[in-house]
Amino acid sequence: MNVFDIMGPVMVGPSSSHTAGAVKIGYIARKLLRDDVKKAKIFLHGSFLMTGKGHGTDKALIAGLMGMKPDDERIPNSFQYANERGLEYEFSGIELKDAHPNSVLLNLVGVNGSKLEIVASSIGGGAVVINQIDGVEADITAAYPTLIVKNIDKPGYVAKVTSLLSNHDINIATMRIRRDKRGGTAVMIIECDQEVPADVTELLAASEGVKKVTYLKPVDD
Repeated sequence: MNVFDIMGPVMVGPSSSHTAGAVKIGYIARKLLRDDVKKAKIFLHGSFLMTGKGHGTDKALIAGLMGMKPDDERIPNSFQYANERGLEYEFSGIELKDAHPNSVLLNLVGVNGSKLEIVASSIGGGAVVINQIDGVEADITAAYPTLIVKNIDKPGYVAKVTSLLSNHDINIATMRIRRDKRGGTAVMIIECDQEVPADVTELLAASEGVKKVTYLKPVDD
């Protein structure tokens, strides 16, 4: 436990879970999209739906999608900034199975046509979890430098990725592997103790059978 677990995050807004956490979710989603957001369909679940408006959850999510962090003074006016940028957004309610009360489903389209769907939760104190990415379980906290490698589901890819990281003196803190089906698409979610240099992510992305590589720095950096 550190001081932020006790005192809460530095933020603009009334609630660490409904405001600061919501900003983080939007911010991480934008990073995962790897594009500026053009359209956002936002589905609020549970407490986010019932009390989020009073806590500014809607404005916080839009602020994060534009790259703002929890201490950004522009958060209360995020709708205005979004309209000026041409960011199209709409909010709806949803019932997500087995989801944390402070959860949201984001369906995003980038200005260059990239698409992303995530389910994320704000679990208290400004901490968040990205539960799903494009229908695949993820459980990303964004507390560590994180690599997300999407590849075809065949033998040898885990060894290829871990060997490359080891050769560049990058230590793996945690690693999770998911797949949609046998022989389909697999996803490696690797939290590292060190930053991953751009040349390493480029090597991974250029590897045969690798469909996509996304690198996510810790949100608080």
